[in-house]
Amino acid sequence: QLSVYTTTRSSIGAESNIDLVLNVEDFDIESKFERTVNVSVPKKTRNNGTLYAFIFLHHAGTLPWHDGKQVHMVSPLTTYMVPKPEEINLLTGESTTQQIEADKQTNALDEPVSHWRSRLTLNVMAEDFVFDGSSLPADVHRYMKMVQLGKTVHYLPILFIDQLSNRVKDLMVINRSTTELPLTVSYDKISLGKLRFWIHMQDAVYSLQQFGFSEKDADEVKGIFVDTNLYFLALTFFVAAFHLLFDFLAFKNDISFWKKKRSMIGMSTKAVLWRCFSTVVIFLFLLDEQTSLLVLIPAGIGAVIELWKVKKALKMTIRWQGLRPKFQFGAYNDSEKKTEEYDAQAMKYLSYLLYPLCIGGAAYSLLNVKYKSWYSWLINSFVNGVYAFGFLFMLPQLFVNYKMKSVAHLPWKAFTYKVSQVLI
Repeated sequence: QLSVYTTTRSSIGAESNIDLVLNVEDFDIESKFERTVNVSVPKKTRNNGTLYAFIFLHHAGTLPWHDGKQVHMVSPLTTYMVPKPEEINLLTGESTTQQIEADKQTNALDEPVSHWRSRLTLNVMAEDFVFDGSSLPADVHRYMKMVQLGKTVHYLPILFIDQLSNRVKDLMVINRSTTELPLTVSYDKISLGKLRFWIHMQDAVYSLQQFGFSEKDADEVKGIFVDTNLYFLALTFFVAAFHLLFDFLAFKNDISFWKKKRSMIGMSTKAVLWRCFSTVVIFLFLLDEQTSLLVLIPAGIGAVIELWKVKKALKMTIRWQGLRPKFQFGAYNDSEKKTEEYDAQAMKYLSYLLYPLCIGGAAYSLLNVKYKSWYSWLINSFVNGVYAFGFLFMLPQLFVNYKMKSVAHLPWKAFTYKVSQVLI
């Protein structure tokens, strides 16, 4: 039978101080199930402590710790994370959720607090397999418990806890007033191949956390494997490889183009400034939302490249006078001045449409949407404007091309790779 106990201790040697939360008699390895049970939350756990689940497979009618052939696994039902800041209406001060005042005072926003894992996913290897005793697979070996029966060594059922199914979206903050929390226990059999693959994936996620990635970053990686069909996942990796290749080639050719660029004839400076502003705003938005490093790092690199392109477009040089920088701007020739006139003319017409829309959108969100802070509202307003009206900033470059009757000055190689990237 299958038994699940909870305790605040990471090891148990007796039946004291433990609670039985689930008992499946006549447990059938071949039959999958999912059950939701209410778990009593001890005072120690409510005071930012930890709660563990002990999962036993043992003979029916025998207590697990009295069964010499039982197998068990231990899994924490809690984890520590910094709670998400509460969002409020900046004008009225109305909050999204009605939290207990005592919890607000005890849980500092910059300190990790105990969160409840609402899912526990169990697997047992149901595939009959004879292992070579002289060369047991190292990944499976730590999950095996062997017994001597006569002259033959047998292994007991291999019990496995799927940690990849523990997602950040399923976590709940444990308040001091909470005495019971729901726990969904799901079970399904697993093959040897999938078991070994899942073990390696869990080890890889654990390694990411050891290298400094937060649980939220690791959760992004978990989602790739848990939320996606394996065949679709393989196709995604194949497409992502080409996407990454074209992304690299686009960056490479864009940098090469601007590195050789000595004149801004036919190039819209306003469009370059807008792309730089858009990229920096999106990076700051991702930073404010505490987005995964997997997304934040490429966005940061893109922002640095766009800042460098602005420096080239404005012919800017920086000279240091002690610790104070001094900016110098190069002069434009007559052809470049003509381009700037067309660029300013296009921007003048565009501002009649763009500015009222952006200001109106920002005012609407201030009245109707809740934010963590005024800075969060400002960044969200900017990024909403970037996403909603960013396509309008193609118009200055198109207007310049129309007036000059030429597109030869554009970075066509980089543009081609970006188009291929979008099509893929």
